[in-house]
Amino acid sequence: MAKRARRPRAVVLLSGGLDSSTCLAVSADDGFETHALSVNYGQRHQGELARARRIARALGAADHRVVRVDLSAFGGSALTDEAIAVPKDRPASAMASGIPVTYVPARNTVLLALALAHAETIGAEDVYLGVNAIDYSGYPDCRPAFVRAFERLARVATKAGVEGKPLRIHAPLIRLSKAAIIRLGTKLGVPYRLTLSCYDPVHGRACGRCDACELRRKGFAEAGVPDPTLYVGLKRLGSRPRARGVGRRALALTDRK
Repeated sequence: MAKRARRPRAVVLLSGGLDSSTCLAVSADDGFETHALSVNYGQRHQGELARARRIARALGAADHRVVRVDLSAFGGSALTDEAIAVPKDRPASAMASGIPVTYVPARNTVLLALALAHAETIGAEDVYLGVNAIDYSGYPDCRPAFVRAFERLARVATKAGVEGKPLRIHAPLIRLSKAAIIRLGTKLGVPYRLTLSCYDPVHGRACGRCDACELRRKGFAEAGVPDPTLYVGLKRLGSRPRARGVGRRALALTDRK
């Protein structure tokens, strides 16, 4: 009896949040043997790492690794510096302009570099990350231009690239709204009840007031999918607070250099 061909491997950056969990499901649906990689970078919302472990198991990842790179040594972000408050209750106009203090300097560059190293080590030629250029809170390293630039870097910075096997960087959610991401993930069986998007959780529950919570709630509301998130002050799973209005960004603006 002939042996079944091994599926190609892909490294998937998995934070434990909604987008990266959906990305993990997409990579598996694309036919890859998924190898999840999470990074403890000193984030204040480290509860997401425990969620990532559960999500990796639930979605059948071949393995899941957590590596530590302490970006809190530099600070400069509300996510890595306890002295900087996480913005709450921001109106749509505020979220649609400027780069917020929750931006972590060079985070996605660092995370992708780690994924690149892991991919080379295990013989994977594909890396997935769940960045989004529409409902993305203004981060410059979530744009298509960034992903394309890093893929070019991978061609010249790795043994695989030099030997004619360049790594491919996949960002399957980059042009989807949060609602579209949720509809896709629901179709693929993503256990959203396990995910944590909140920047400032309280005893394991989402605050419901930071930018990430606002975008998440709006996404579930627009997708017509019950929000399974446990928010502070809500007693039961599946409660859905009224989403605040957050305008969609024009992709042409998000792809600026």
